[in-house]
Amino acid sequence: MEQRDGLYIVRHFIDNAFVDALEGGTFETLNPATNRPIGIVADGTAADVDRAVRAARRAFDEGPWPRLPAAERARYLRRIGDLILKRAEEIAYLEVLDVGMPITQAGKGAIPRAAENFYFFAEMATRIIGETYPKDGEFLNYTIRKPVGVAGLITPWNTPFMLETWKVAPCLAAGNTCVLKPAEWSPLSANMLAEIIQEADLPPGVFNVVHGFGERAGAPLVAHPGVQLISFTGETTTGMEIMRNGASTLKRYSMELGGKNAAIVFPDADLEQALDGVIWQAFSLNGERCTSNSRLLLHRVIYEEFLGHLLERVAAIRVGDPFDPQTEVGPLIHPEHWQRVRGYMDVARAEGATIALGGDRPPQLPEGNYFAPTVIVDVRPEMRVAQEEIFGPVLVVLPFETEEEAIRIANGVKYGLAAYIWTRDLVRAHRVAQAMEVGMVWINAPNVRDLRTPFGGAKYSGIGREGGFYSFEFYTEVMTIHVALTPPRIPRLGAGR
Repeated sequence: MEQRDGLYIVRHFIDNAFVDALEGGTFETLNPATNRPIGIVADGTAADVDRAVRAARRAFDEGPWPRLPAAERARYLRRIGDLILKRAEEIAYLEVLDVGMPITQAGKGAIPRAAENFYFFAEMATRIIGETYPKDGEFLNYTIRKPVGVAGLITPWNTPFMLETWKVAPCLAAGNTCVLKPAEWSPLSANMLAEIIQEADLPPGVFNVVHGFGERAGAPLVAHPGVQLISFTGETTTGMEIMRNGASTLKRYSMELGGKNAAIVFPDADLEQALDGVIWQAFSLNGERCTSNSRLLLHRVIYEEFLGHLLERVAAIRVGDPFDPQTEVGPLIHPEHWQRVRGYMDVARAEGATIALGGDRPPQLPEGNYFAPTVIVDVRPEMRVAQEEIFGPVLVVLPFETEEEAIRIANGVKYGLAAYIWTRDLVRAHRVAQAMEVGMVWINAPNVRDLRTPFGGAKYSGIGREGGFYSFEFYTEVMTIHVALTPPRIPRLGAGR
């Protein structure tokens, strides 16, 4: 990536070229470990969005991409995957620098998974099939799946590179073109993805990137009449606003929104495994993950014992420089987000909860956006800290006495993304899992993804599913073709008797 005076220069990527913002605006991106500038980023406006959408529109309407054989598109996608692995260390460095996730979690998890997204959907591209509906030798009815058009892909700032590839890969596999709008707090890795796709030599206009803020770049992308699809991952209220902005052009939406996910631990669980799983799912990626089990529901029989082990382990979590391989929790993404997470500590105390551990900046880390791993107890289900998504290294603990109470507490929030159930009783595990008002449940495991399965939430956690063939439910249009095999009987209007 280009650098000037020690700062990365991040431009839009439109029609296979890196370009400045048409109005010349820029903004800084910060290193969350120091809050010092690390990059100068093109500040996109409606003019830049229109330029990118027009390029994507030309590539779809006039270019070869939608008309390539699926196997040919798959070859391009595999090439992108190869280039990601070739530059994995460089991508991981930029991701850690820009986001603050620990290097071990970026290099061993997020970046290899990004390559796997392209490999997986390269294979899936060749498996897009239709169905046939023969009717008594009179008709052959069949369906085909066609690319829809131009997709607007709006991605969040947590694990940005992996989540960008999670949208771009199936979008391109299906034959669409796209405009990616990365989060303004984490733009560096999107620039790297553009470099890789440029090197992979995709036709111009197939993949475009416009940087900028939601109001000036995201909103025009959503409202643009040349865009048919909007895939958004982010905060729930932003998703609502996106749907309002795109309503006049009847966009198709895929929304992966917030979560306040519960982990339910029953007395018969493997408690050591459950402890490992709960801690990982609450505090990995700095707690900034939509699938975090940010609520821990403990049966009263094991409450004190489990909580004691939990506090001991969480107190030992290593917080520090995200480039240090020993670090387990790094800084939060941005000073504004640090203040938001810190504000919930005051809310918790005001509501009568107790900060059992953490709750503020670690004293040994005076600069940057570091927040100590936090456990909150004496929590009632109706408290804000048990209802609202905090999106940081914060775990609230609630007791329960019966299976019915656990289900009621777990479902008693507006969100419905994921749940985690820990028990050796598999009959109960299935029963409780099916009672969850969520899109995904893991039994005796943290979030272990299978790319073939649908990913998404219920209630305020989203609309639609992506993953495996479910991605193509969103990224393709189904067309039904009816073929008469024998002359059908057609009423003859106007032919007299």
